[in-house]
Amino acid sequence: MKLNTIRPVAFFLVVLFSVINAFSQEDYTQYVDPKIGTGGHGHVFLGANVPFGFVQLGPTQHTQGWDWCSGYHASDSVLTGFSHTHLSGTGCGDLGDVLFLPVKDNTMREVKFSHAEETCRPGYFSQRINYPGGGHVYAELTATKRTGMHRYSFSSDLDTARILIDLKWGVGWDRVTGCDIRQVSPRMIQGTRFSSGWANRQRVYFVAEFSSDVSLLRLNQDSLSVVSCPNQGPLLVKVGLSSVSCDNAALNLKAENPLWDFDAVARQARADWNSQLGKIRITTANEQQRRIFYTCMYHTMVAPSVFCDVNGEYYGSDANIHKGTFTNLTTFSLWDTYRAWHPLSTLIHPEMQHDITQTMLNIYKEQRTLPVWHLMGCETNCMVGCPAAIVLADQILKGFDVDKPLAAEAMRHSLGSHRRAHDLLWQYGYIPYDLDPQNESIGKGMEYAIAYGSAAKATGDQELRKLGESYKKYFDASTGFMRARSLDGAWRVPFDPFAAELNHVKDYTEGNAWQYIWLVPHDVHGLVSLFKSPQHFISKLDSLFIVTGDLGKDAPPDITGLIGQYAHGNEPSHHVAYLYNYVGEPWKTARRVREIMTTQYHDGLDGLCGNEDVGQMSAWYILSALGMYQVDPAGGQFVFGSPLFDKAEISVGHGNTFRVVAHNNSSQNIYIQSARLNGKPYPYSYIHFRDIVAGGTLELQMGSKPSKFGTKTKYRP
Repeated sequence: MKLNTIRPVAFFLVVLFSVINAFSQEDYTQYVDPKIGTGGHGHVFLGANVPFGFVQLGPTQHTQGWDWCSGYHASDSVLTGFSHTHLSGTGCGDLGDVLFLPVKDNTMREVKFSHAEETCRPGYFSQRINYPGGGHVYAELTATKRTGMHRYSFSSDLDTARILIDLKWGVGWDRVTGCDIRQVSPRMIQGTRFSSGWANRQRVYFVAEFSSDVSLLRLNQDSLSVVSCPNQGPLLVKVGLSSVSCDNAALNLKAENPLWDFDAVARQARADWNSQLGKIRITTANEQQRRIFYTCMYHTMVAPSVFCDVNGEYYGSDANIHKGTFTNLTTFSLWDTYRAWHPLSTLIHPEMQHDITQTMLNIYKEQRTLPVWHLMGCETNCMVGCPAAIVLADQILKGFDVDKPLAAEAMRHSLGSHRRAHDLLWQYGYIPYDLDPQNESIGKGMEYAIAYGSAAKATGDQELRKLGESYKKYFDASTGFMRARSLDGAWRVPFDPFAAELNHVKDYTEGNAWQYIWLVPHDVHGLVSLFKSPQHFISKLDSLFIVTGDLGKDAPPDITGLIGQYAHGNEPSHHVAYLYNYVGEPWKTARRVREIMTTQYHDGLDGLCGNEDVGQMSAWYILSALGMYQVDPAGGQFVFGSPLFDKAEISVGHGNTFRVVAHNNSSQNIYIQSARLNGKPYPYSYIHFRDIVAGGTLELQMGSKPSKFGTKTKYRP
């Protein structure tokens, strides 16, 4: 990252050349509809941001339940304001820092709005707000990585332009623990907002600079204020954020947004999005699928978010200020994203991998364990397992720049701790349900096995390798399910493979026994060996997609997108359709993957069948639409499915391009008949990471009937 500030002239030139470059290329932002996923259970962010930016500036509503985790839901038409931080697609609500609401008078705290008067595209959001009794304001938002920019055009019948600044407001669990606001010049205010929520010690510092002289009126000490000035045309506001200090927030503002040209900042944001969206260029006549694909690309680049200032300083996991030579990041939904988002990022964002690695290793040094679900410099410990170890292992195995000794130490120390039931696994070889009062012994044990097995591949640690096979201890051959067992080895009874929770006990994490049989992506052949024969495995897998049963009244809302008991709306199922490749029936993978892509994703407000989970749902679609998926999350074998597009060109870094060409492709011709890699016959039903990033062309001949392709080949290292 560039640590020095950008002079205004240099900034202008950057904007100019970016705009010129944008006009010379295809505008991929035209295919993005940010409203996809704002309805249903998508939980996605709506507003203005740039790829991986700290600032996500957008509309915020009253939290009315689980579907308001991002702070906004398409079913709602009451606006509390525009806040500068949001989450996207999570299952918990937080953030919503530093909320601005343009108001008609000092008594207003919310306004009604119409979705028909709302516009959103990558890097830009606008909303017309009609006030009761007359008058309106046209609100426009755009952003840079660390700053937000507002433009408020109040109607001429309003004499005063007023903006309510609410520092007490937060989304979901977020509650303010301390705040202040002060005017430091006729056109600038600054303040702080400390809060506790999902992340328990959040710190946000801000400076806001106005295009006119303003007055600050405190309505409720420091938590609620109104900034006002005569209405003499559009009022512009630039807001810089920092987790370190107001001085750093001002430094971020000066470096990233020094001028007063709202349209130039919006154009730059659009150009930034185009440069990222254009990393994959698809050829298709299906405009709906094009919209879904590029909206998915957009959703995968909301987070992880930059969490350091332009001078390299950031708020660390130990509550101290640190300075790095890398770009520190936050918002790691690792239990979700290790499955598809991180493998996808190693293909199209190789330049980010060092920052991801350094962030996780620095978190380890600061809190003495790898991150689990990290947010705003805080460990939430949300979800089970040790997913950061899987991500690190994947990066090592793919040859990225990783401090291997430190990574090995971090993985071993985190996996060998006495926290989160690790000690039970080390002592007994599995997690006895009667020794773990927090339950979810299967969810924990299966996820840990993936982490141990992945770390073993990267380090050669034989103890970890043995624990990577601990999933076998949960397999009950008499029922063909993974089941909880006690210290004396007895299976828990009663048992219902459909129930996500039985007698107020959860053995599985956001799932049931049907969904957890398959959670062995790091050792699929070992899983198959537990069954009487590969055919018994196949029969069980076939049953998954057709069997129905009652999940129970206490089932979590995350179990959505059901096809039989396959639950695409939740991450443990995401690799399952690809398992047929491992037992010689890849055509069944093709059939199921096409079904999932075309039934669980569409371009409506509820176009996601489950919450986005910080890009994981969309990453699955992107990889699957390209025709491949990394089943083993550490190692780099991408298993073939059924490509959705006639052609896809993937920029894989270092100037290389990998092309996937699907000849004779259609909604009926979903089965691969044969393959050629760089002009030579290719018999394998998978491809290695190293072959993709080297660049080249994979040609797939498609047909309407299953073929013998990929049925005889074995996986090669």
